[in-house]
Amino acid sequence: MIFVLAPDSFKESLTALEACDAMESGIKKVCPNATCIKVPMADGGEGTMRTLIAATGGTIFPQTVTGPLGNKITGEYGILGDGKTGIVELASASGLHLVPPEKRNPLLTTTYGTGELIKAALAHGINKLIIGIGGSATNDGGVGLLQALGVKFLNETGQEIGWGGGALAHIRHIDLAGLITRNTELSMEVACDVTNLLTGERGASRVYGPQKGATETMIAALDRGLEHYAAKIKEYLGKEVKEIPGAGAAGGTGAGLLAFLDANLVKGIDLVITHSGLEEKIKSADYIFTGEGSMDRQTAYGKTISGIIALAQKYNKPVIGFAGKIADHEALYQLGITALFGIIPSICTLEEALKSGRINLTNSVMAAVKLIQVTPGNKNIK
Repeated sequence: MIFVLAPDSFKESLTALEACDAMESGIKKVCPNATCIKVPMADGGEGTMRTLIAATGGTIFPQTVTGPLGNKITGEYGILGDGKTGIVELASASGLHLVPPEKRNPLLTTTYGTGELIKAALAHGINKLIIGIGGSATNDGGVGLLQALGVKFLNETGQEIGWGGGALAHIRHIDLAGLITRNTELSMEVACDVTNLLTGERGASRVYGPQKGATETMIAALDRGLEHYAAKIKEYLGKEVKEIPGAGAAGGTGAGLLAFLDANLVKGIDLVITHSGLEEKIKSADYIFTGEGSMDRQTAYGKTISGIIALAQKYNKPVIGFAGKIADHEALYQLGITALFGIIPSICTLEEALKSGRINLTNSVMAAVKLIQVTPGNKNIK
């Protein structure tokens, strides 16, 4: 019996890899001879780097970089098992979790540190780069990232503009001569799980600015800054970025990567499925086990579980899902999942549920496998 274990993280309780381990433990208690193929998943946000590093046997490297407020922090980048593909998570250097709530101000926060991580990855001689851009604390259009890579954004006096979304309105000239990726054969994929435009009501500033600390006054200023930035991109690079879905991702970093680094925006889950080799592993599986902290109607909109279900259906494989919270059961079954198991065994606090995530997941998986074991045709599985 072959089980492919492909969960996302159970937020604040288990990483995706820890969830795989808990699932394997439950399976082995019932079927010691079962084969468990662990493929920890993510959708392009936090955890994507570790997921792909684990799947490919790659290496993670710590790096001192500039945090979103300009202070020095320790970030991370990775090199996948092929030795030629680098991976960077914007959240590692420029993430919202790095800024205390009382200091959040997207007029000031910068993506400079993410550019430093990219620069460090390039030093390994890679020819491909994957960037996950979820979880940002910034609204600077990726300008800080590009400054770290050698692009100069100059004001009316010929001086470099400062950091943060508030500085974009001061761009008068763009100098690309120092861009370190300009003459390389580097290809770049950007994991992006949102389709927001750069500006306007569906733009980066209006939709995501408030969670990054922006007031109504700030939102208006940030949006004007991105409008000006888009105009300068068109002037200097001849590219129109305002109407591209995903350009508003990570405070406009999507636009910056598209325009200056010729990146391709891809769905995070599709990228992870490709680089983890999940499709080939599902072909040989008898069952696919997946899960995450909460499963509901939103699961259908490009999230990890929906991608796994679609792939399993291609090969007529059953998918069993596990979650701490399950809502909209009917919608989830319509999505094509075979069975759902809630892992919390009794009434408890959120703190208790998070603390007991591993044992609860192990026990729920064990119950599911026992049921599989007595299914006609499976009675002899060991």
